[in-house]
Amino acid sequence: MVNTLLVSLDGGKMLVKFEIYSDGKFWCARGIGEDIFTQGKTLDQLMKNLEEAVQLHFEGQLTKGEEIQIISISETKVDSVA
Repeated sequence: MVNTLLVSLDGGKMLVKFEIYSDGKFWCARGIGEDIFTQGKTLDQLMKNLEEAVQLHFEGQLTKGEEIQIISISETKVDSVA
């Protein structure tokens, strides 16, 4: 499974893009276009860790009032019905 979090600057809001995947043991998030990586044992834990990692990475912009939005898009394989 691959989730994508979109990241670009749009009308004063920054959207950040990530590839999210399971490595078999942990859920991992790797920034696309940003040097951010985090992981969690569950998808819920990963999302909490991801929010914290993004806040820390863009800390200077957040203190200036920059709004950062993380959007997740999932990609899954669907088997055909036979």
